[in-house]
Amino acid sequence: MFRRLYWVSEQVFTDGTSSVNGVYTSIPDLVHYGLRFPDQGKLRLTLTKLDSNQEPLGCWLSPNFDGLESAMSPYLKTEEFSVDQVKHLVTSLLGSNVAA
Repeated sequence: MFRRLYWVSEQVFTDGTSSVNGVYTSIPDLVHYGLRFPDQGKLRLTLTKLDSNQEPLGCWLSPNFDGLESAMSPYLKTEEFSVDQVKHLVTSLLGSNVAA
């Protein structure tokens, strides 16, 4: 399936600057490669459309990634993401974050 949505994983430093960890086309790849919690600062995840100059579809910041799970609802309806993938992402985010 051609992916229209991309996940951007970034480390956001305490001074407000950021560094991109990677760009991922699927939740499994994001979980496997992109969830690196920094020792200092925060992890930011951004969901964006491919080749778009519009605002991101969503942006979430550790430690809680508030609203991420509910924001995935429209993408479940279009089958861009599955319920299992979203649950895996949320579990990985909160589980990794607690351990960090």
